[in-house]
Amino acid sequence: MKNGKLRALCAAALAAGGAAAVQRLLDRRPPAGSWTRTSYSGADVSLTEGAAAAGGVALGLCALPGKARLGALAAVAAAGAAGAVDDHFEDRFPARGKGFAGHLGALREGRMTSGVLKIGLISAGAGVGALGLPRRGGFFRRGVAWAGQTALVAGAANFVNLLDLRPGRALKANGLAAAGLIGAGGAPSILAAGVLGASAPCLPGDLSGATMLGDLGANALGAATGLAAASVRCESARWAALAGIVALTLASERVSFSKVIEGNPVLARIDRLGRA
Repeated sequence: MKNGKLRALCAAALAAGGAAAVQRLLDRRPPAGSWTRTSYSGADVSLTEGAAAAGGVALGLCALPGKARLGALAAVAAAGAAGAVDDHFEDRFPARGKGFAGHLGALREGRMTSGVLKIGLISAGAGVGALGLPRRGGFFRRGVAWAGQTALVAGAANFVNLLDLRPGRALKANGLAAAGLIGAGGAPSILAAGVLGASAPCLPGDLSGATMLGDLGANALGAATGLAAASVRCESARWAALAGIVALTLASERVSFSKVIEGNPVLARIDRLGRA
């Protein structure tokens, strides 16, 4: 127990320090290429926060033991790389799509989108990451559990990205999910602590509207939180989490989360909390 708590503290410290260091470096030496986007309000916003968040959470994974560490790094790295492709190279693909339906529809027509590549990369990384997670039962049951864990990691990576539409929204929602996993102990606590640690230095800039996670940061943080949820030993809890993510993702194809949040006084107040 003490070793697990110490690892969680180390994960939080490493992730926070790593994210802060990367953000400072990028502030001093802005990277070449397209690292700005136009926000919902029409202002320019920097994507460097995404690199800081991804770098921080990856460093925090070093606090995990052995096999779990390598798998988690693979999952987060793949999710971050997929996000970076979408952030910086989307316009180089022959087609564009919106949502799963749009990307898969383009693929059926023989046209490749950055989203199709993104789905493949995130899923592959999630599958590798899930190999090191706990499972019980015989061969078939363990195989089904692995598939569910893979889907949970990939689904979480995608879902956090869906929320990155307003300042602080993705970080708040993902942070709340990670905070709920802190008390689970073991790998879930370590992973969740890393997510919270990496998010902390990013939050002020995100809330002010100066920076945003982008696909790179949102996918990386989401994958790490998904790994934390997929590491929980209670199989029923894992399936419930996956069902929730699938339901929300499907809903996002038809419903605007921003409109839902703005139409609910409680959610709207939480959403606006801390914004400049």
